[in-house]
Amino acid sequence: MEPEPGNPQEIEGVLNPAAVRGPDGELYLFPRLAARDNYSRIEIARVRFDEVGDPVGVERLGIALEPEADYEWRPDGRGGCEDPRITYVEPLQQYVMTYTALSPRGPRIALAISKDLFHWQRMGLANFAPCHGIEFGDVDNKDASLFPTAIPNPSGQPEMAILHRPLFPGTTPEETACCSASREVDLDRESIWISYCSMSLESHDPYRFGQFSSHHRLASPVSPWERLKIGGGTPPLLTRHGWMIIYHGVSELGETRKDGHRLCYAAGLMVLSREQPSVIHCRLAEPVLTPVLPEERHGAIANVVFPSGIDRRDDLGLPGRFDIYYGMGDARIGVARLDVPDIVPLGGAADSPEARV
Repeated sequence: MEPEPGNPQEIEGVLNPAAVRGPDGELYLFPRLAARDNYSRIEIARVRFDEVGDPVGVERLGIALEPEADYEWRPDGRGGCEDPRITYVEPLQQYVMTYTALSPRGPRIALAISKDLFHWQRMGLANFAPCHGIEFGDVDNKDASLFPTAIPNPSGQPEMAILHRPLFPGTTPEETACCSASREVDLDRESIWISYCSMSLESHDPYRFGQFSSHHRLASPVSPWERLKIGGGTPPLLTRHGWMIIYHGVSELGETRKDGHRLCYAAGLMVLSREQPSVIHCRLAEPVLTPVLPEERHGAIANVVFPSGIDRRDDLGLPGRFDIYYGMGDARIGVARLDVPDIVPLGGAADSPEARV
């Protein structure tokens, strides 16, 4: 998928889509449309497949969300609804979208719900409790995703769980790129976290999103390809090995490009324990997807593959096959096939050995 010629809503790119199967069994993408000045909307599009079941294109169906709420606008008149992830949350029997709202205070995680994918109701910004002096509630936060089922919290109680990566000051790739190659990683402020919401799942009441708390630090930058930053990617899906997520990592290019851009976004794979998702079962040391195609190496931002949507190919009778939908150079959308093997390597560090604890 790429911008339509002459469409002002897509003039700066079509990127970073959610991917989810609808009640009709069809696959739908929810890409971010970037208009001039990066004014972003979330579209809905139906994926078209060829005779062997490979995705080959989309049918645009209209806008799912565009800036309307006060937390989706900035004082300068700019705004955005960006980079959605969508999960069918089984206890709620609802689709829940997490997306980035460009609020007056900066990017924040917002929530919306739907029963059919075509009609969305905003639920407001996600509310995070502090944790041992760490204030999650008033820092930038993006790229969050929900588990589809109730997950045991640290006390063993089933709750809604969210993966997120707060962007504390000094932890963006542009800032960490200025540090030395042997810099220390601040575990509390440079990690992906898993947090839990104490809403009443038994009531099937979608209006009782509470405060996310019981925070657990999941993973920090470890490998060279993610040295500068790690963050969310596709929503967790259950495989025979556990909960699989495709996340993103950022490193620095060897030489600064002529346009001044020197960062590289790649995608990695992590499998979390089925029974205790706060435990990493497998974490690959090397990325599973890197920018090699022209559309990935050149674009609105060069050298970017950014995973955000995932589709398990149960429709083909292949539960071990996954299609990963991702942003290409912050301008287009690509798809890559991932076949999960019968055996995966166990282990993988959660924290960098050089990190400051």
